[in-house]
Parts: sequence; structure tokens; C-alpha cells
Amino acid sequence: MSRLAIIGTIEVVPGTRERLLTALAAHKARCLANEPGTLQFEILAPREEEARVLLYEVYQDDDAFEVHRNGPSIARFREETARMVEGLHVTKCTFVP
Repeated sequence: MSRLAIIGTIEVVPGTRERLLTALAAHKARCLANEPGTLQFEILAPREEEARVLLYEVYQDDDAFEVHRNGPSIARFREETARMVEGLHVTKCTFVP
């Protein structure tokens, strides 16, 4: 199987972005330390859009993404940030040589 890239767009409840970014940083550290198939995890804060956070994640393959998606770190993150997230859109991407 080939690597999988994820572009995530999080719509943030106004006034909660800094707390969300802190929770995301902890989630990122847990994922990179404990999920061997998680190869890259970048958090991007748009300069002119306070109500949005972008994610760029790379997984070894689709199976590694499923491990991540169903793992304990993301469950913890969802619980911690339930009142900070208004919406989430995930785009799965294939690398083009």
C-alpha cells in the first residue's frame, strides 16, 4: 500500500483556538510517539482566520490511518475539545509521483 496524506480543516468555536492548539500539540506528540504508522503531523494556524485550524498528516498507509482514527489519543483529543470544535472536514490524498 502507498502512503496516505490527510488535510484536515477544523472549524473552531470563537475564543477557543489557543486552547485547541494546545490540545492538538499534545495529541500530535502522543501520535508521533505511539503510532508507528503516523509519519508526519503538522498543525497550521491561518494568520487571517481565527476560527480555523488546518492539519497536514502523513500515514504509512490506509491501515495506519485507521489505527490513528480509532486510537486512544484521538479519543482523548475529541473528549478534551468537544466544546471547541464546530466542524471538521477531512480530505484523503494520494501522493502523485
